[in-house]
Amino acid sequence: MAVSQKPYSKLLQELATLMVGVAGESVTMVKRSAPDQALKLKQPSEWKIYLEFLKLMFNLADRLSVYHVPIQEQPQFMDSLEDAVTGKLKAILEPALGPDNDEMEITVTIGKAVAESRRMYERFRFVVTEDSRVKEEFFACLAERVTQLIAAPGNGMVTSAVTLCASAAIPAMKSLFEGVGPSVVAAQGAPESRDREEVTDASTGGTTGNEIKLVSVMSTVQGEEVETRWGLHPRFRQDLRSEETQELTRLMNRVTQILGERYAAVAFSADWASWHQIGHA
Repeated sequence: MAVSQKPYSKLLQELATLMVGVAGESVTMVKRSAPDQALKLKQPSEWKIYLEFLKLMFNLADRLSVYHVPIQEQPQFMDSLEDAVTGKLKAILEPALGPDNDEMEITVTIGKAVAESRRMYERFRFVVTEDSRVKEEFFACLAERVTQLIAAPGNGMVTSAVTLCASAAIPAMKSLFEGVGPSVVAAQGAPESRDREEVTDASTGGTTGNEIKLVSVMSTVQGEEVETRWGLHPRFRQDLRSEETQELTRLMNRVTQILGERYAAVAFSADWASWHQIGHA
């Protein structure tokens, strides 16, 4: 298959691993953002949400590849990425689907996702590494589709979660294209604590893409309640030993409590009225 061809085989495998992982963790993030709807969410709808994130990431990969892959090689590169993602999904789903599973169905599904990705997202004209109004509309398109799939249209929490996961994928993918390696990735996901739901964040310093937030804390106001949660860079989490993860979870729960209590103390004052929708502690 095209995916095995050099010199991009390692990059393609890393991108496929990242895209599959980010899509899965993004679904988890969305479900946490709308727990009532998540309880009613059927597996086919969850799979559709997963594919929505994959569609966006195929488009992001296409946009980023123009900076790093010669234009004459780009079509083959994207075809190979489709093969790599398909192969990764087959390997992941095989134990659950059993030996009688028709793998061609996965191939067809990903092929349709790539085609839909082009149809939905190529119309947005923006520089992928820079912030712009069109880029916001690009993410809003995904958010609208996801909120419909989870039966929570207009839900601000879900929209924020979708935007966070999608925007975090950009520096992660960019780092792979630049040869930084798979240790620099960004997406939602962190070990769960008993009483804290967690999110993650990632951002670039300037336009270089060489600064990634490893840990983030976010507070959200809903009515008269303030919810504060923290998140950890997913690949960084994977590199930690079990005892390190437990200790970090203990410390960050304490940090989150302190910051959350302080944020709650000021969030409802007149000076902080503009923070009532969402704020970062």
